[in-house]
This record gives sequence, C-alpha cells and structure tokens, in this order.
Amino acid sequence: MKLARKLTLALLVGIWTVLAVHASLEVGREAQAFEDDLVEDLRIIGRVLRPAVTRIWRREGQVLAMQVLEYEDNPQRRVNIRWVWLNATQWDPHRPILNPEYLSRVALGEEVFFVHDPDDGTEARAYLYVPVSLEPFSAGALELSESLAPERHFLRETITRLVITTGVMALVSGLVAILVGVYFVGRPMRRLAERARRIGEGDLDSRVDLKQKDEIGQLATEMDAMVDRLKLAQGRIETETAARITALEQLRHADRLMTVGKLASGIAHELGTPLNVVAGRARMAMEPGVTPDEVALNARIIVEQSERMTRIIRQLLDFARRGRAQKAPVNLPTLARQTLTLLKPMAEKHGVVSAVTAPPDLPDVQVDQGQMQQVLTNLLVNAMHAMPKGGSLSVAMELVTATPPADVGGEAAPFVRVDVTDSGTGIAPEHRSHIFEPFFTTKDVGEGTGLGLSVAHGMVREHGGWIAVRSEVGQGSTFSIFLPQGP
Repeated sequence: MKLARKLTLALLVGIWTVLAVHASLEVGREAQAFEDDLVEDLRIIGRVLRPAVTRIWRREGQVLAMQVLEYEDNPQRRVNIRWVWLNATQWDPHRPILNPEYLSRVALGEEVFFVHDPDDGTEARAYLYVPVSLEPFSAGALELSESLAPERHFLRETITRLVITTGVMALVSGLVAILVGVYFVGRPMRRLAERARRIGEGDLDSRVDLKQKDEIGQLATEMDAMVDRLKLAQGRIETETAARITALEQLRHADRLMTVGKLASGIAHELGTPLNVVAGRARMAMEPGVTPDEVALNARIIVEQSERMTRIIRQLLDFARRGRAQKAPVNLPTLARQTLTLLKPMAEKHGVVSAVTAPPDLPDVQVDQGQMQQVLTNLLVNAMHAMPKGGSLSVAMELVTATPPADVGGEAAPFVRVDVTDSGTGIAPEHRSHIFEPFFTTKDVGEGTGLGLSVAHGMVREHGGWIAVRSEVGQGSTFSIFLPQGP
C-alpha cells in the first residue's frame, strides 16, 4: 500500500474512532440523564403521596385512601400509581412484581427502583416502590411505574441523529484527508520515486525542484544536493580510472619490455647459430668451382635459416608490442610450447628441463593471446630464477570444476587450470601473502623489479580467473592459473 493511502486510512480510522466514541458517550449520557430524571420524578411523586395516603388511611380508613390512589392513577398521566401488599399471595391483585431481594429491601423501609422489560413483547416500564408504614396493618408500598417507550423513542432519534452527523463528518473528513494525502504526500513522493529511478539509470542532470517547506521538501533538496555530489564524485572517478588504466598499461608495458631485455641475450645466442650458418653458406656459394646444385643447396639453407631468424624476431616483437586486450579462441598447450621455445636459451643457461602436458580434448579458451603469453612468460621466468642450480619445470593443463575464491566471487563452474610447477627453492610462508603485490621481490638488487607476478595476477583477473599458489621451502612451487572455459 502506498504511503498516501496509508496516511489517509490511518487518519480516517482515527477520525471515525473519535466520532464513534463520542457518539457512544453521548447516547450513554442522554440515556443516563433520562433515567435520572425519571427516577427523580417518581421519587417526588412517591414522597408527596406517601404522607397523604398515610394520613387519609389512619383518619378516614382504607377505602378512602384507595379511592385517592385510584384518582391519582389517571390514565391520561404518564405515571401509573398502585397500592401493593408486601405479603400478598400470588393471586392477589395488589401483589408486587418484585423479586425476593427487592421485596426484602422494601420491607426494611428502602425505596427500590428497577426496570422491568418483559419477554412477551409488552412495553418496558420503570418501577419505583415507596414503602408505607401502616402499623398495626400489614406492610404495604406505593408502586409507581412509567413507560420507557418515550425514552426508547428519544434514544432512537438521538442515535439516528448522531449516526447521520458522524457519517457526514467522517465523509467530509475523509475527503479532506484524501485530498491532503494526495496533494501533500502522494504527488511529491511519486516525483521523488521517479527521480530516484532516473538516478539509478544514470541520469544526474534533472532536478526534483519541490516547493514544499516540510520534511518531504527537505528530502527533495537533499536528494538534489546528493546528485550534485554524485556528479562530482563520478567525474573524479572517471579521471582517476582513466589515470589508473593508463598507469596500468604503462606498468604492463614496462614489465614486458623488461622481460624482453632479459630475453635479449638468449635470443642473441639463438640468432648467432643461424647467422653463422648463413655466413658460411654464402662464402661457400662464392667459392670458385661450385656447381649449380651446390649453389642451390646453399641458397635453400640460407633461406631456411633466414626464415628461422625472422620467426624468432617476430615472436619477440609480438611479445613486446603494446595494445588493448583482444580475446579470441586460443589453444593453451600450443601457446605454452611457443613460450617455452622463446625461453629456451634462458632455460639452457639455468640448466632447466621443461615439458608441457595436456589432454588432447582440452578446449580452447577465450583470452588475449599476447597477455596470456606474458602471464606464462612471467611465471616461467620466475620458476627458472627459483632453480639457480637447474631442475625440472612442467606446464600441465586440465579441465576442472572449481569454486572461485571469495574475492573473485561466483558459483562453481568449469575452468581450465594451468599448473606451472618447478623444483626450486620454494616460497617462505611469510612471503606468500605478498608475492602478488607490485614491487615485492626476494631477489637481489638488479635481478628483478617485483612486477612480474603482480602483472600476471592482474591480467588473469581481467580474464575472469585467478592464480593459486602451493609451495614448500626446498621442495618447489606450483602456480595454478584458473581461466573460465566459456567466452
């Protein structure tokens, strides 16, 4: 239920409750006043008749006293007057209609008033019994009764009048409450809700602009001020985000160039062999007496070695080239083998034996090939540095069902896991929580900047995955890359 309807309904219930209670109290007050007046009238009549009847009875006798009572009991009057004997038998016409409790009270000289409402449908009457002492005669009393029909009629008219008045007042109050609720609550709250909806959709330019000077108007003013602050914060966030992206790209590019520098010496050695072959074959082709077949053979070998050097240089340029992430289906085993080929001189220098294992049905993954090659390169270079005296390095892949860690979030789903395992020195427990932090390194000065693992971690996260680490000091380490199977 909307707020305006709730307020209107609460106001109507309150008004109707107050009017109903007032009407009920008014009816009760009128009924009590009518009854008090009736009792007072009967008592006045009884107190006037009692001494008169007593004197006439004692001086003139019972007959004259009864005649006086019959005269006073005029049908044209509202009050009926009758003489009753308190000890009369059941069939005596002067028997009272009192119950035993009231009868004993009258016998003790107490006036008794009560209302008799028969079940046979006859009219209800109010009775007042006034005891009369006639010693040595039997105790008697004056029975004064009056019909309650006028009172009931008056109460019905009062109730009808109050119901009509209450209904009219409730209707008018309800209409006023509805108009007030709709105008002062419903309409501005709808505008506030619409404004909040537009804010949620990203519209920070429109205004609420309510002219009310109450709490709702204050809320609208605060909402407009909040939107202004959101616009300023949004601008700052966009500026900071752009700067962060630029810095991140520069950081990654710097890390890549640093890796290229590390590879330069190995690649120079790798290029040395085909260059020597090319130079030797060229000299052989230039020697006198070389047959055309030998020239053709030397030329073919020179072309093959030139293509080999071109592939090596292209791999290095592709790796160092800076650009935006472009995801496409990539075969990870092939990419891992290419990366190990690129790092072969460094592996031979450190005395590292490497291998790649993967099931034949391993699905391709949607990744940026350049970024994923940089991730593998960083992990492989770190692994080689962890084996200064040589060792084994393996890259194993499989399709698994895994649940992302809490900081990544998400349900269990299929992931391609890439395990880079070395037999090196391992990672100390106190260093494991810091290895992905930028510029954190345990290497000697000049051997590393501490950016490799941080950059790899950020790239994998941008692909919707994460990197897990298992390591024991002196036993080696395993870095597990989890990449979503889907696009």
